[in-house]
Amino acid sequence: MSTMLTGPERASIRLDPENYQFLQDLVYRESGIVLNRDKHYLIEARLSPIVAQQRMGSLNELCRLLRTAGPSTLRQQVVDSMTTNETMFFREPAQYEALRKVILPQVMNQRRDRRRLSFWSAAASSGQEAYSLAIMLREMGLDDWYIQIHATDLSSRILQRAREGRFLQIEVNRGLPMQYLVKYFRREDLDWVIRDEVRNMVRFERFDLRQGMGALGPFDVVFCRNVLIYFDLCTKRRVLGEIRNTLLRGGHLLLGGSETILGLDDGYELVPACGAVLYRVP
Repeated sequence: MSTMLTGPERASIRLDPENYQFLQDLVYRESGIVLNRDKHYLIEARLSPIVAQQRMGSLNELCRLLRTAGPSTLRQQVVDSMTTNETMFFREPAQYEALRKVILPQVMNQRRDRRRLSFWSAAASSGQEAYSLAIMLREMGLDDWYIQIHATDLSSRILQRAREGRFLQIEVNRGLPMQYLVKYFRREDLDWVIRDEVRNMVRFERFDLRQGMGALGPFDVVFCRNVLIYFDLCTKRRVLGEIRNTLLRGGHLLLGGSETILGLDDGYELVPACGAVLYRVP
């Protein structure tokens, strides 16, 4: 029987090198995310709560259970913990400004006959990105347009949070203008819950970006922000190529501020607008 340590940080410090390699391989196989050898702290910080929850003695014990075909729910919990990324409302505001002032007016002119716009938030996390887009579109007054926002993530757990549209005070404080909080959220106990007219604009589902994307789209705009940085070179190129094939002609891809397609895919045109950089399919 294992002896419980007094805190998750003590349960993690004894991770053996071969178990670190095992976790690297597991996370890469299940998510495509590359964990370099300097990510010990990240693994310990994210997996130690699982060790404590399962009443194990160490991360090594967790690895032993995973090696012996442990419960699939536990394996999924480990992968979810390693793939949940930072997000916030209206992250990188210049991109939303570029969409509102430059990109969408152009796209809407091209689509004026069918009056339909389709978007994909490809790493939706807990939903702030997709809901920010929905709020922006409502503020633009596109009542007579058919709007579809498809939002996906690898983590089933985080997607359930996104569907609920329930956020802590600290989460709505990050990037969400006060006028939008008052207009599009309601208070429930200590949380803020997004109103149905915004929630119903977004459809959430689980999707692994390494899968073929032939059944997705077509989209006018794809958000794939702060994801490529976790993939190896081959996976980056494959994902960019697959996304390009989901975009309509004249459609746009948005990446994170520190990401680029240079040297990865020459099928996009670089489009600077409002201090942001977007990528268009010519």
